[in-house]
Amino acid sequence: MESDTAVRRIKPPGTQRYAAQDGEGAQDRCEDNGCGGDPKRKPEVRLLLLREGLAAALLSGFVLLLWGVVHLSLQQLVIGKPSGEFNAERARQHLEQITSVGPRPVGSRENEVLTVGYLLEQIENVRARTAAGPHRLTVDVQRPTGSFSIDFLGGFTSFYDRVTNVAVKLEPKGGAQHFVLANCHFDTVANSPGASDDAVSCAVMLEVLHALANQSAALHHGVVFLFNGAEENILQASHGFITQHPWAKQIRAFINLEAAGVGGKEVVFQTGPENPWLVKAYVHAAKHPFASVVGQEVFQSGVIPSDTDFRIYRDFGNIPGIDLAFIENGFIYHTKYDTANRILTDSIQRAGDNILAVLKHLATSPELADSSEYRHGNMVFFDLLGVVAVAYPARVGTIFNYMVAAAAFLYLAKKASLPGNRGGRYVRKLACGAGVAVLGWLVTLLSVLIVALLVTLLGRSMFWYTHFYAAVCLYGAAAAGKLILIHTLARNLYYGGVRLVELGDLYFDVSLLLWGCGLLWLTQRGLCSAYVPMLMVAFPLVTRLLLTKEFKHRGASLQYSGLYLLGLALPYVHFMFLIWVVFEIFTPIMGRSGTEIPPEVVMASLVTLAIVFLSSYFLHFIYLTRSTKWILAALGSVFVVTFLLVSAGLFFPYSGNPNSPRPKRIFLQHTTRTFHNLQGQVESRDSGIWVNSFDFTAVQHITPVIPEINDSIRTRCREDRPFCGYPWFLPVKFLSRKNWYLPAAEVSPGAPVEFSLLSKEETRWGTVKMTFSVKGPSHMSLYLMPHRGASLSTWSLGDGTPQYDLNGEYFVFYSHGLDAPTWTFWFEIQPPTEPDPAGPEGMISVAISTHYFFGEDRRTAQLEEILHKFPAWAFPSSWVSTYDMYRY
Repeated sequence: MESDTAVRRIKPPGTQRYAAQDGEGAQDRCEDNGCGGDPKRKPEVRLLLLREGLAAALLSGFVLLLWGVVHLSLQQLVIGKPSGEFNAERARQHLEQITSVGPRPVGSRENEVLTVGYLLEQIENVRARTAAGPHRLTVDVQRPTGSFSIDFLGGFTSFYDRVTNVAVKLEPKGGAQHFVLANCHFDTVANSPGASDDAVSCAVMLEVLHALANQSAALHHGVVFLFNGAEENILQASHGFITQHPWAKQIRAFINLEAAGVGGKEVVFQTGPENPWLVKAYVHAAKHPFASVVGQEVFQSGVIPSDTDFRIYRDFGNIPGIDLAFIENGFIYHTKYDTANRILTDSIQRAGDNILAVLKHLATSPELADSSEYRHGNMVFFDLLGVVAVAYPARVGTIFNYMVAAAAFLYLAKKASLPGNRGGRYVRKLACGAGVAVLGWLVTLLSVLIVALLVTLLGRSMFWYTHFYAAVCLYGAAAAGKLILIHTLARNLYYGGVRLVELGDLYFDVSLLLWGCGLLWLTQRGLCSAYVPMLMVAFPLVTRLLLTKEFKHRGASLQYSGLYLLGLALPYVHFMFLIWVVFEIFTPIMGRSGTEIPPEVVMASLVTLAIVFLSSYFLHFIYLTRSTKWILAALGSVFVVTFLLVSAGLFFPYSGNPNSPRPKRIFLQHTTRTFHNLQGQVESRDSGIWVNSFDFTAVQHITPVIPEINDSIRTRCREDRPFCGYPWFLPVKFLSRKNWYLPAAEVSPGAPVEFSLLSKEETRWGTVKMTFSVKGPSHMSLYLMPHRGASLSTWSLGDGTPQYDLNGEYFVFYSHGLDAPTWTFWFEIQPPTEPDPAGPEGMISVAISTHYFFGEDRRTAQLEEILHKFPAWAFPSSWVSTYDMYRY
């Protein structure tokens, strides 16, 4: 062993030398001290190693302490005393009034009349009270009609007719040329009061409007407050505003308020595109910053099956903005549990403080008037525990990332350039160590996935949905135990003649090398999220350099270990916050991601990746600890006990606890289906209750409670019928391939659909133009399925180019507000050159489904009967629908 690792110190309490006792053989004593088997060689002075119990206590205490700090920061919703400008109590009154009418689907009286009436009343009150002030307030109720295509959910086209927008323009009395837009939506999905999504945002905006209008000093620019009434219909009202409203031309930037959960902190999860001055404005003005560029890049990757009005303003309005959303407790998002009482007043206060401050900043900033000088480039942004926000240009981040990576590689290169064969030996050891580490990660991930597969085969999927820490105990213990076991075996078998302190030093370098490679890769791909590995390289490297002397002279002393962990605290606490965000978002999503995605694979992978990343700089300690047998025994015991409990079914996935519900989502449509042949005659007709489960467990837990819903009535997709012949409300059949159809009586809505072919004519260019009219309820879905050899060339929807979905079919989502006229549309189809003998008759199948979400038509006696059978832990969302198919 080279002399640069020798020490001459007495063992302090809490550590021990990894040396043989007096009764042990000379060979063991030599191995510990590097005497290479020569008993005459003078042994080097021994370095200190951690006792196993102390090492376990230090690392587990470090992780638990930082996890506690993360949770403490999340519970601290408001930092400091409110300024008094934003009145959260008054905003809460707005929230309670808006939600008091119940669910507000588009087209319902609750949405189009009652909520709109309340908003107009409150806006008029603000205008009356501030008439003598320096601002002018203008209100406009817009009811736009339009159509557009979007690649969300595989791609479909949307058509809306007379949906509702309530727009309010606040500007100096002398007028303004430039405006910032604040957007919320007051409509909801059926069967949810929508307190968090998105009534609370509208309540906040009403109070922000009140605060800005009452300012004594006039704003330099104007603010448009858009209360849009058709967001849940896949972003229709925002499209109507930004493409048709005369005020839209003066909008220079926007802030969108959304929700993917209920309460907590609102997080900035996407900005731009480009226009870094917007991020600077938020960082400068927000009183309680909570933002992450990691969230932005993850969301925009499409991994999360969701979208917001941000997309519409960005893609159709070509304006930049900031997207904020509540993300906590997504288990009750879009359910009956999304009620006003679950939203803390402090959540309203912090959201109001932030929105008010950012709008004031933007409405007085010179960048809003002429952002062209500031429009290019992206920003790296993140907050530290909600206390302070950090933001800097991406180009600066790139330079800084390369500098940090260069420093790390210089540190490693210095060791690789040692004279003689020491440098080459170090490079070989580093390469082998990196190979062991990467192989250990892959073997660990594979092992944990095998456990996840066993859990799935045992029928215990989603046991962690209500009991999250059970997943940590099962998959986390398996991952941590496997990693430690692999490195323990490597230490004892592969590195048998190498001193442990050497190995500890080597595996710190291995971790630094791997994080440095990750930093370079993310930076070269242009991802702003590269700041995360930058932190995970910079802080450990500086810590290591500062502690080199301590480690060189004493080894893994208690002082060294404590200071080493202290140096990791900042990057680790931020990384643990990101881990919290990942689980806070993806755990509830598994409850609504369909029947095809195995949730155990997702959860096991996420837990394993979290363990792998967190343990990277802890590999150092595996080699600096005398033994790991008791740690492995403890982790193995936790794993075995948890696995037995999971196997026994003691962790039920769902909960109906009103204080913390974790409901199973299930959708029921009482429907009547009618199929017509090429001659227009009814080919077949049936009625039933169509059941869709939107999580992997399907009806596994429902069947014991409601025996009639079982696999004997499971449906099969009819490929010769548009969208399998069932009334899909949205084009999500690829997410939920397991459905059940319980025979039931025929439905007879009071306002049945009227569907007719108005004309069919051949064009000069060889296509057939077909024109249809439809009159029906506020929500309908149109499905077009050209037969083999035929193709749609153009239509009257969107931009005129037919937008097909993942399966080559065409889905058109239709909705209307009050008093909508008959919907007329046309398309041109290129007929097949020759008929397909194996396929359906004609050249195209056209189907229309209707969805009755409110009023007397939304319920039937049979539907009510089966709804009463569902247990408290289930949330059945139900309505009446019809499906009519025609062939042409």
